Amino acid sequence: MAQTIEQRISNLRARINNQKKAFRHKVKKQAFRFKPFSEKQKQVLTWWCPDSTVKDADGIIADGAIRSGKTLSMSLSYVLWAMNSFNQQNFGMAGKTIGSFRRNVLFWLKLMLASRGYKVVDHRSDNLLVISKGDTVNYFYIFGGKDERSQDLIQGITLAGMFFDEVALMPESFVNQATGRCSVEGSKFWFNCNPDSPQHWFKTKWIDQCEKKNLLYLHFTMDDNLSLSEKIKNRYRGMYVGVFFKRYILGLWCVAEGLVYSMFDPEKHVTSEHMTGAKEYIVSVDYGTVNPFSCGLWSFDGKNSIREQEVYYNSREKGRRVDDEEYYHMMDEMIGNHKVSYIIVDPSAASFIEVIKKHGKYIVKGANNDVLDGIRVVTTFLNKEMIKIHESCEDCISEFGLYCWDEESTEDAVIKENDHAMDDVRYYCYTFLRQRLRWKY
Repeated sequence: MAQTIEQRISNLRARINNQKKAFRHKVKKQAFRFKPFSEKQKQVLTWWCPDSTVKDADGIIADGAIRSGKTLSMSLSYVLWAMNSFNQQNFGMAGKTIGSFRRNVLFWLKLMLASRGYKVVDHRSDNLLVISKGDTVNYFYIFGGKDERSQDLIQGITLAGMFFDEVALMPESFVNQATGRCSVEGSKFWFNCNPDSPQHWFKTKWIDQCEKKNLLYLHFTMDDNLSLSEKIKNRYRGMYVGVFFKRYILGLWCVAEGLVYSMFDPEKHVTSEHMTGAKEYIVSVDYGTVNPFSCGLWSFDGKNSIREQEVYYNSREKGRRVDDEEYYHMMDEMIGNHKVSYIIVDPSAASFIEVIKKHGKYIVKGANNDVLDGIRVVTTFLNKEMIKIHESCEDCISEFGLYCWDEESTEDAVIKENDHAMDDVRYYCYTFLRQRLRWKY
């Protein structure tokens, strides 16, 4: 007898619930196996202990290279300090977003605490962890510090401590508001981050003034993470060049200067061949009316990409502005018979997105427009020679040699010239390619 729709839905829900239970059981049974701690990590883990010579410091800052063991040792030490120093108190923990904090910090922290006999109850709807051991119970609230509005989320609460993961990615107003909430006697601050510009507010107001603020400062490199093999460290060293190598590998607070993509080499990155056996075609668009309109057709074979063709229309040079319909037809002609999965467009180009939707021929997707992270991703793909530009894309190739950091800016910023093809390249790499290669990359 055929099942009704209600029965099918009920069976599907039951199957999903069983899968969730099995996954939770697997995670619960999973034990965290500690690797040997380095000397820097031991300092992080013990600086607050009664016999430490720096126990009276008001907090700790750990900065330096990626994959250097900062986050693991800092998050564990923070909770151990809280559970050994207080009972029935509120604590704060923050990442750039709550989602990134849960992925990058909380998953591993839960495993580490379970291995040490702590009970952790995660109230996800309230972003609250209740951590207990014996008669000691404390409450850890999770916050996201992604923009200026984030400071409103933390107002009013009284805290006995605050832990900031990737603090250099947070606005100063949020950090000031959060540290101002720590009014319980004996409260302390915990900061970790990767370096940024030497003019960054956290560098000038916290790291450079750590003695004045009575803070312990530790600088990490990948050699401080004993769980990394030389092979893995070499892989990370090969991912970055330029300013990103200095910051993420050497752990230096340095200025972004010169060409953004100094690693771009026409002999390596420009090709006269089109891709054969492409699995997907994607179009990326940087929309402009007064500024140039740049559009690229990309082929992807499962690992590598080629920017096969381009439309680059500069109304100032041409002496004539065109409307969205004409831009659409230029793009459609470029695509030709290629089967495009979707078109990536800067979400601010609302009118052009509506024109694409109106024609109903293509799926449109808003680009992830995080400039600095996008540039970092493009840098990695160029360094690994995973993206190439066809020789016919002359305007794109030209911009690679002109796209520069703004050396007069106190923050990381690019000069808003010769950046239109660079924007559509970034949209493709950061919105599409990074996601497709998330495991390999």
